Amino acid sequence: MISMILVTRINKVSQFHINEDMIEFIEETPDTILTLESGKKIAVMESAIEVVEKIREEKIRIRRATEF
Repeated sequence: MISMILVTRINKVSQFHINEDMIEFIEETPDTILTLESGKKIAVMESAIEVVEKIREEKIRIRRATEF
């Protein structure tokens, strides 16, 4: 199952879903930068802690959905 989280572009206007499993690491410089496995970097409005919390919540949701 592919899990995706909703994040906001740094321009505060558009939001998009990103596959959380493709995020290699998260930096705050002070903007939050998501670096993907491909090397692509994406600046988002959410803090690193908020992104990590979204990932945690999504993983819990998926785990619950796949329990029998």
